Parts: sequence; structure tokens; C-alpha cells
Amino acid sequence: MKPLVVIGFLGSTLDASKFGPSRWEKWRPSVALTMHEDLRVDRFVMLHASQHRRLADYVAADIESISPETRVDRRIIDLTDPWDFEEVYGALLDFANAYPFDPEAEDYLIHITTGTHVAQICLFLLTEARFLPGKLLQTQPVGRVSGAAPGKWAAIDLDLSRYDSIATRFAAVAGESTSFLKSGIATRNPAFNRMIDEIEHVASRSKAPILLMGPTGAGKSQLARRIHALKKAKHQVAGPFVEVNCATLKGDGAMSALFGHRKGAFTGAVAERAGLLKSADGGILFLDEIAELGLDEQAMILRAIEDKRFLPVGADKESASDFQLIAGTNCDLGGAVAAGAFRDDLFARLNLWTFALPGLAQRREDIEPNLDYELDRFAEREGQRVSFNKEARLRYLAFATSAAASWPGNFRDLAASVTRMATLAPTGRIDSDQVDGEITRLRALWSGQVAGADDGLDALLGPEAVDALDLFDRVQLAEVVRTCRASRSLSEAGRLLFAASKARRASSNDADRLRKYLARFALDWRAIADA
Repeated sequence: MKPLVVIGFLGSTLDASKFGPSRWEKWRPSVALTMHEDLRVDRFVMLHASQHRRLADYVAADIESISPETRVDRRIIDLTDPWDFEEVYGALLDFANAYPFDPEAEDYLIHITTGTHVAQICLFLLTEARFLPGKLLQTQPVGRVSGAAPGKWAAIDLDLSRYDSIATRFAAVAGESTSFLKSGIATRNPAFNRMIDEIEHVASRSKAPILLMGPTGAGKSQLARRIHALKKAKHQVAGPFVEVNCATLKGDGAMSALFGHRKGAFTGAVAERAGLLKSADGGILFLDEIAELGLDEQAMILRAIEDKRFLPVGADKESASDFQLIAGTNCDLGGAVAAGAFRDDLFARLNLWTFALPGLAQRREDIEPNLDYELDRFAEREGQRVSFNKEARLRYLAFATSAAASWPGNFRDLAASVTRMATLAPTGRIDSDQVDGEITRLRALWSGQVAGADDGLDALLGPEAVDALDLFDRVQLAEVVRTCRASRSLSEAGRLLFAASKARRASSNDADRLRKYLARFALDWRAIADA
């Protein structure tokens, strides 16, 4: 068993008593803590002021008389004002930094019953921060006590994970916070859920910049808003959420928009402008597409992050703004640094907490819960509840989660898709006709065609057969079908399709070659031409 060391203040009032036998009729916390049969104190580090030397001698002698195994280590801490929090904390921090703690060889208890309330608070804070590497010790009398009755003692471990009920409550609160960041969506992708858990920890415990990377439509802006709302709910920020897409900040107006300007700073500056950084004071500034900022703006942003100060356009006096920065980008900032398009010092500052949001195509298991979320959003926005019938829902999800659905616009594509189907749904029910039309529309949009047009494969093969095709086969077959429709015969289509390789082949029967290719898909030229 390791030796036990107790650290605490001498109680100038509680430990004081008149000399003589009557002193043992009074409960004195510094003396009593060495009287417990179930608490062997090997060393008592007694903190006291110079003016209390006599009382310290007195108490140390009594401890020696009742607990000879306890060595009293007296330490002088003189304070100008024992009720001044800053002075007391600083003095105790100096003591903690100088004391030769050895947690591997000794156990420590920090006695918080004696001393001023300020001293007790400071001991608690230093123990919580592990400057004092021990547990708290609380003692108290029980009824009418005497020297033979030391009262009660209790050790308090500030590692809350050791307390099952408290740990359960903290886990529940953390779960509510992560669910809040996900807008209440029961996401299923394990990697995404782990990332959101980590973001919740960072958002709750840090004011450092956060960098959100990911493709357009992956949800960077919405996540940034949820981080602000979460911090505001926890009273960690009081200011607003200020968002700007840096791609919209061009030319001379970029500096003015970000940092503000003074009246008359340039032609057209008819009034003073605070700027976005000043507007975000006390809150969160979200700079989306931060890679679009010029190098000059990047330099000023860096200083504003580090010093909380910046110089508005045309001003000779700096402005101050204390905000947390969240940056978003769909670019490779490391590559931009290598190319000289992004400052390496700003990237290093942003890269402390970097999170890469995956696109919807990388989270196909999350499409179904997000589908329900978008239906709820539609109902809230339009005041009308819309749902799928069973067959239509299964058909849409089969397409949405298949390789045929590329989702280049990510969640924006999904939101737009749900909005279209819900708007066109008769009597508030999305049926198979709406789903089939929407699948056709999505394919057309993703292939770069105009809305309402298609490659004709659905009509020739049927939607289910098209869904079963690999993207490579579908793109190739669509071009073959287009060429067949533009040709007057099978032979003409064959000559156009195989013209480049004709000189290298022994046989030039292009029509037969095309016929065999189409047969793989149960098609022939006539059926295509007549369709």
C-alpha cells in the first residue's frame, strides 16, 4: 500500500483552541483527520501563513501526540488578501508546480474543509485540473464530539467516469448533443457517426478553429450552424452565427466585407461598415469555400484568429472581435499551399481540427433516414405531410442506394429530389409513377442532359434492366443507341461506330459486329430505329 499524503490549510478558526485539556473537547479538522482508524495519514502537508506559526506549532504537536506515524510538513504561504481569488489561485499554483509530487509512489488527498472559501475553491480547481494529482478530502464532525470522536471523512474522486450514475447521465447528454449535430437523423454510417462524436467533443471543449472539408452539398454549412446552436445552448457563445461564401468576395470589396471600412475610405464608402468579423464578435464566423480568399485577405484572417484584432479599410485604429472560426472547403488545401494559392501559416492554424465530410454516395446506408428527414422538412416548410406508398418507397431506395445513383450534388440533390416528388404527389402520397419520373429526371440531370430528356434506355430495356447495368456499359450502350437512331441502316451505324479500327481488322463486317453487341442486351437495330 502506498504512503498517504494529505495536503490542506491550517484552519485559523476551526483548528484554534485554548491550550489545556479542554481543547480535546473541540473538533479540530486538521487534528481529527489523523485520528481515524481507517485513514492512516503518513504525511500532512500543512499550509499556513507566517502569522499563524504559533497555532501551527500547537496543532503539529497535538498531531504528533495522537498519531506518531504522521509526519507534519509545514509550508508557508503568505497572502496579502486571502479572499482575492487571483492571488490565492496563483500562490497555490506556484506551490503545486514546486512540490515534488510522485503519484506512482504516493497517494494524495486534498483537504478542503479548512481555509477560506476562496482557498477551498482554488484547491478544487487545481485538483480538477490535475495540478494537484489527488482526490478531494472532506471531513466533518458528527453530533457532540470529543477527542475520541474524530467525526466523518469522505474522499471525492473528480474522475466522474468512476461514478456509474453520473457517467450514465453524461453519456446521455453527449448522445443528445451528437444527435443534435446530426439534426436528429439516426445515421447508420459508422465512420460518420464516429466523426460526429469527435466533433461534439471538440465543439464542447475548444474555441480553436475547425476546418470542415468535403464536396459541395455534403452538409458543411448545416453542420457549422448546428455547432453554433449547440455551443449557444451550452452557454459557450452568446454572439451570432455569421456565414459567408468566400467565392462571392471578389476584388476590393472582399476586404471591406470581411474587415469593414471607415466612411470615405474609398469611392462609394458613404457610410461606415462594421464588417463580418466584427459582426461575429462573441459568436462563430463560418467562412465557406475559404480557399477562394486572396492571399492578402488570408493574412489578415490569420492575424484576426491569433490576436483577435484587425484593421478595417481606411482606418488608423484596430478593431477587436473575439469569435471562433469555422472554415469550409471542397478543395485540397494542402495542394493549394504547395501551389502557392493558400498561405501555409493559415493552413497550419486551421489544420488543428480537420474533419472530412463524406459525400452521400459514400454514405448510402444513410440515404433512408435522410429521406425521412427531408420529408419532415417539406412538411414543416409547406404545411403538408407527404409520404411514399410501400412499393414506391422501396423502388426509390433501390435506385438511390445503387451504383447507378452518383449523387454529385450530395444532400442538395436528395433534398431537391424529395421536394419534386412531394410537390407532384397526388393526395399527399408519392406513388411509383412519381418515383419513375424522378429517377428518369435524376439520370438526365446527372448525365448533363436537360430536364425531361433521357438516353432512351428506359424505354428500350425497362428501368429495372437499366438499373442492373454497370455505369461503363450504360454510357457505352447509350452512345451506341444514339448512333443507331441517327443512321439509315445497321451497316451505316456499324461503319460509324467501328471506323477507327476498320483498317486493322481482317474482317470488315461492321454490321454483324454491331448486331452481336446489341444482342447482348436483347436489342436489334430495327427496334431502336422504330422506338
